[in-house]
Amino acid sequence: MTPPPGTRPAERMLWQLCDVTAAIGGGVLILIACMTTVSVIGRAFFAHPIFGDIELVQLGAAVVVTMFMPYTQIHRANIMVDFFTQNARPATRRWMDFAGCALYTLVLALILWRVAVGGIAMHAAGERTMLMDLPLWLPYLLMLPGLALCCLIGAVQCAGHFGARTEPRA
Repeated sequence: MTPPPGTRPAERMLWQLCDVTAAIGGGVLILIACMTTVSVIGRAFFAHPIFGDIELVQLGAAVVVTMFMPYTQIHRANIMVDFFTQNARPATRRWMDFAGCALYTLVLALILWRVAVGGIAMHAAGERTMLMDLPLWLPYLLMLPGLALCCLIGAVQCAGHFGARTEPRA
């Protein structure tokens, strides 16, 4: 998807990165769906499912979610309940949008930090999955780019609330 008109080059690059992470997330999701389908067919007709399919779905799902988050954030498509603010003045709505964006960014920064610390701890402890003996730090590592990009987008959007180009939501 293309960025809105008048987008600066740095922001345009963020839009492109979001497209890339969403495409990666979509590819992983398709692989998970295909593997699940093959495993279910194998279990139903041949009594041989794919070994460790549940582990792979769990590990892949965490990566998929974090790869879709930046795309959602840059499009400002997160769920928003505006029941109480729909009749508020535009200035009040802009301030609340800023507060929500700032809070969202801070929470994502906290999650990013804890996922990084958790991945380091998993690596240091040598933790592995039960069936397939895969290293558990790997999905933590694969979650970091999406979370970091989401934090960066949130920071840019928060800064944009102070710029002259800030427009009220439709």
